[in-house]
Formats: sequence, structure tokens, C-alpha cells
Amino acid sequence: MTTAAPFIDLRRERGYARDLGRAFAGALIFNIPLLMTMEMWEQGVVMDRWRLLVFILAGLPLLYGLAYYAGFSKRRGFRNDVLDTAVALAVGFVTASVLLVLFAVVQWDAPPREALGMVALQAIPGAMGALLARRQMSGDGGGEGEEDEASYVGELFLMAAGALFFALNVAPTEEMILIAYKATPVHVLALIAVSLALLHAIVFSAGFAGQEEADHPLIAFFHFTLPGYAVALGVSLFALWIFGRVEGHSLEGVVQTVIVLGFPAAIGAAAARLLV
Repeated sequence: MTTAAPFIDLRRERGYARDLGRAFAGALIFNIPLLMTMEMWEQGVVMDRWRLLVFILAGLPLLYGLAYYAGFSKRRGFRNDVLDTAVALAVGFVTASVLLVLFAVVQWDAPPREALGMVALQAIPGAMGALLARRQMSGDGGGEGEEDEASYVGELFLMAAGALFFALNVAPTEEMILIAYKATPVHVLALIAVSLALLHAIVFSAGFAGQEEADHPLIAFFHFTLPGYAVALGVSLFALWIFGRVEGHSLEGVVQTVIVLGFPAAIGAAAARLLV
């Protein structure tokens, strides 16, 4: 009695290996600014472990959403989206571990708590880059996906993902606090106006592929731009809280810092629909 050898689709396996390699490239390209930022190293050491846990737990549904709307492979469906999420997270951990060791940031004799904290903090943005890789780096028609059929809530989700990605690059730095405390009320109001104008212009007026179309600019402003800016501000507050940037500051200082961080977050919110 003979047993049939398991069938292996070599073309499919090669395709998945290519997708996985592209995911590592995406994680590297998107995450390299954070991996080479001293404040992120420090946060990985000093951040309360429960804040780090909240950050990772909040990142899981975000990663699943990106897997649903983009994904680093062409396979679709709930099971494949969950698998893409898990693999992307693994890619983020591996990329962060290798590079932080290569940069001598994580030493071989480092306490496990510190090493794991630095790696885990970098894994989420790395996983985001892995999931966005196919959309940005594929030359085989990877531009078509579920995000082209995103609902209104889906559009706001994509804005939140883009806002978080941009906010993470600057939220842990001292410059955010410095800019906020140097700003006068005039500067703050001007920054709000510029943030709204850029968000609206990038998505609706710049003529880029992937922009939203609206019958009237005013309708678009109230339907997408204002909610998108509110999402960017909410994401900014979350990022500042995660990095402990709201403790010990007055309400006015916190509001101004959120608005300052909301500027790059708003640009990220607008760019997300173009990138994803």
C-alpha cells in the first residue's frame, strides 16, 4: 500500500516567499527612522510595561485592518487576513531584533526586560510597513484590493492608521514639547488651519491616485476632512499618552502638544488613503 506524496504548489510557494521578502523590505523601509531614534530606545527601557502592553494590544486590530485592506500577500479572507497579521507581527519583531542588535542598541547581555521592551515597541510600526509593502513595492498589479471598496468607517480607519504611523515618528521626541511651549495662541490657531488645509488639499485637490472624489468641496470638507482631523488629534493624544508625554503638564500644554503632533498626524491621515 503506497501513500501519495503531499502535493506542493511550487509557484504558490515561490510567490509567498516573494511576498514575505517584500514584507521584510517594507518593515525595514517604513521602520528605519524609528529604529535609529534614541528616544524610541529609551522609551523601550523606561516605558511602563502596562503601557507597552496597551500599545501592542491596540496595534493588533490595527494590523488586522491593514491586512484586510492591503495585506502583504494577495490571499484574501478572514483566515488569510489573520495569518497575514501574525506573520507581519513576526516580521516586525525579527526586523527590530536584528537591526537593534546590529546597531549595538540591544547588547547580548542586556536585561531581558529592556531588550524585549525596545524590540516590542518597534515591532508594531515594522509590522505596519510589512503589511503596506505589497501596495507600495509590488510591480504585479498589487494596487487593487479591498481598500478600493472601503466604507466610510473604513476610510476613517485608514486615516487613523496613517496618522499613527506618522505620529509615532515624532511623538517620543522632546521637540514636540518644545514646539508646543514656544507656540503662542496665534501659532496654534494657524497650525490648526494649515493642518486642515493640507489634509483637505492632499486628499481632495492634489490630483493623486487614490484620492477621494466629492461633488462639492464643502461637502468633502465636513464629510472627510474635519472627521479626519479629529481622528488625527485623537491618535496624537493616544501616542502622547503611550509615551508618557501628558503627565505633569497643564491642560493647556497638553492641548497645544496634541495640536502640534496633530500636524504630522493629519498629513499621515491624508497620505494613508494614497499609500494604502
